[in-house]
Amino acid sequence: MIKDRFDIAPTENKMLGKVFRRTLTLSSTYNYERMQGLGYVYTMIPVIDEYYTTKEEKIEAYQRHFELFNTTPTMGGFITGLTASMEKEAVADKEFDKSSINAIKISLMGPLAGIGDSIFQGSLRVISLGIGISLAATGNPLGILVHLLIYNIPATFVRYYGVFAGFGLGGKFIKSATESGLLGKITKAATTVGLMTVGAMACTMVKFNIGAVVNMEGTEIVVQDILDSIFPKALPLLLVFLCYKAINKGAKPIVIMILLMAFGVAGKVLGFL
Repeated sequence: MIKDRFDIAPTENKMLGKVFRRTLTLSSTYNYERMQGLGYVYTMIPVIDEYYTTKEEKIEAYQRHFELFNTTPTMGGFITGLTASMEKEAVADKEFDKSSINAIKISLMGPLAGIGDSIFQGSLRVISLGIGISLAATGNPLGILVHLLIYNIPATFVRYYGVFAGFGLGGKFIKSATESGLLGKITKAATTVGLMTVGAMACTMVKFNIGAVVNMEGTEIVVQDILDSIFPKALPLLLVFLCYKAINKGAKPIVIMILLMAFGVAGKVLGFL
């Protein structure tokens, strides 16, 4: 197994297993003051209990981790594992600068959120939903299950082994990845893939066709065919841009969805969609 590649004691394996399960709660107490801060404290409790013995040391550790934190929950596993290794180092080395623990958390949460959002939110979830919706649209009840499996299997793998990788690699990864520019390259590549995927989904999954037919001197002309000959998929693209613009202006997504449903029903009844 991948986690066996790291020199981790059996008691620490058990501790990291608890950390992994608690990463599932990172966003459960989300707020706009500390965002995932409380969830992070809860995730780190097994680590604090493992390495600290006095009440004062534990309170200090709780306070240290009860700071603003926000990243893609799937990628949070690596950061929690890394900070766990730093807590271990802090106990072993009394001169260890504990303020560096939060510094590392803050420096990592942004880049890993960019990677995680691009891969899991912007790409994998869109792909899995596309496949699932395509199956469900044909009446196949496995569409929902396929979506859940395609998304959650790799997401759980990354979350689980990220905890052990972060703990096993420790601070060496941060230094090497930053110096080599690896994090920047991964972020750029993942963002590009995410944008390409969203663009493809807008073209293939958004349906917006004009159903009107114009009769000119006995010849029926389908309006949609004329539009497609000029600019294929122009209407779905325009609809996506309008929704994007509305969200940027502060419109609530639920309001946009209700308006689109009303527009679709009205268009079908009146015969122009």
